[in-house]
Amino acid sequence: MLQYLIQKEFRQIFRNAFIPKILVVLPLMVILVFPWAANQEITHIRVNIVDGDHSPYSRRLTDKIAASPYFELIAVSSTHDEATAMMEDGQVDLILEIEPDFEKHGVTQNPAALHIAANAVNIMKGGLGANYMGQIIRNFMEEIQAETVPGQTNPGLPVIRITSQNRFNPHGDYKIFMIPALLVMLLTIICGFLPTLNIVSEKEKGTIEQINVTPVKKTMFILGKLIPNWMMGLVIMSVYLGLAALVYGLVPAGNILAVYGFAVLYILVVSGIGLIISNYSSTTQQAMFTMFFFMIIMILLSGLFTPIASMPAWAQTMTLFNPLRYFAEIMRMIYLKGSSIWELGGPFFALTIMACVFNIWAILAYRKSQ
Repeated sequence: MLQYLIQKEFRQIFRNAFIPKILVVLPLMVILVFPWAANQEITHIRVNIVDGDHSPYSRRLTDKIAASPYFELIAVSSTHDEATAMMEDGQVDLILEIEPDFEKHGVTQNPAALHIAANAVNIMKGGLGANYMGQIIRNFMEEIQAETVPGQTNPGLPVIRITSQNRFNPHGDYKIFMIPALLVMLLTIICGFLPTLNIVSEKEKGTIEQINVTPVKKTMFILGKLIPNWMMGLVIMSVYLGLAALVYGLVPAGNILAVYGFAVLYILVVSGIGLIISNYSSTTQQAMFTMFFFMIIMILLSGLFTPIASMPAWAQTMTLFNPLRYFAEIMRMIYLKGSSIWELGGPFFALTIMACVFNIWAILAYRKSQ
């Protein structure tokens, strides 16, 4: 009986010419376009420098900033008001004001006055731009100090050398961080929306009445809905992982079988959520808007784009009931850190509980009338 139900589901899916195209195009877009569009690197920060010193040191600092790959030197203004007007017009993102006697103070190792003004409408671009500028200025002042007092260190200024090491992502490549998260979002969209539209579409077409008069049990009926989505999700995930390895050279540091094992569990969770919504919905439009509402909340509270630790306490509590949070953590831990299944016992236990709860709920919510 289950075999025929699965065959029916696949025929319904591929009878719609639009769905197979989406199942092919969406993974390609996610892996080939989104990692470049969801760029976490801030470059081409437009800078205006107000040089009030007009000294060789100020010109060297200007050239150093212009040579940075993060900055784009738009203008060197003569007054602060001129630079501020350009920022208000949206022509520049950052203003560096070099005060008079900058070279004199630098040679005598007295505090030199520099002012950085950042356009904080885009707080990420403004904050990172000011941080990048501060690093360039510190490196420049270290060069000046080394030239002024070669081989010596000012005893009044403690010298601190910091050496940083990026564990698990040595080059700080944002794509390595984003690609596992985008797979989570892809499986959520496909394996969440398709079950959501499944039962409710049969209600609208009237075919659900034909199922209701058959001896098919509710458990068998829900399994017939879940298994095709589970199989399609694994196939799409395999294509995604293959493209990630082929295009970006990204392969999991841990066991690939662990990735598939957790994906099987996660697909059951989101498919169960979709079937619950489909059972309670009367129309396709109602089901789509309901699923879209929950999906937006789950994505925002999943830690895919913003760290959960930076969220307020009430939001962190809400993430405990979010399956995306656990699967995103699992994917990044396996891909970047090489964690084993035993190290991911907490997320595994949470997803197992959710899979049981949501799928049992889906079975109970389906009302089969004789």
